[in-house]
Amino acid sequence: MGEDGGFSHLDAEGRARMVDVGDKDETRRRAVARAKVTMSSETVAALSEGVVPKGDVLAVARLAGIQAAKRTSELVPLCHPVSLTSVTVDLSLGGASVEVEASAETVGRTGVEMEALTACAIAALTVYDMCKSLDRSITIEGLALWEKSGGRSGHWRRDT
Repeated sequence: MGEDGGFSHLDAEGRARMVDVGDKDETRRRAVARAKVTMSSETVAALSEGVVPKGDVLAVARLAGIQAAKRTSELVPLCHPVSLTSVTVDLSLGGASVEVEASAETVGRTGVEMEALTACAIAALTVYDMCKSLDRSITIEGLALWEKSGGRSGHWRRDT
């Protein structure tokens, strides 16, 4: 919501607009997003053993997520281009899943929640794409913001 209680991405006539962040203070901002890619335990075993036909799934997914974070404003129409200072994408294998966690950081006037979420989503989609020939039942679940800091609203963390 905007400061006046309305939607911040709509002007007085209800038309979409990019929010003016010019008067905001620059602060260090960070966001963390997570998702889970659920699959058969046999597919997780193939990932663990490095025998997925398309190659090193986790390395490619990590790079895809980082690249996606850098291009978020091209994908999400009203996002500001953000000069990122750091992006990390971590993937860990579970019994029947790959856990994806992405973080994005900047020093700027607007947050990096969308960059973290985009990195996480694209990393998860890359895992799906590279493993789909082994397992058609793969699902991507629970994409969500888990933490953010910086800016006027300060620190926020999802209750676990």
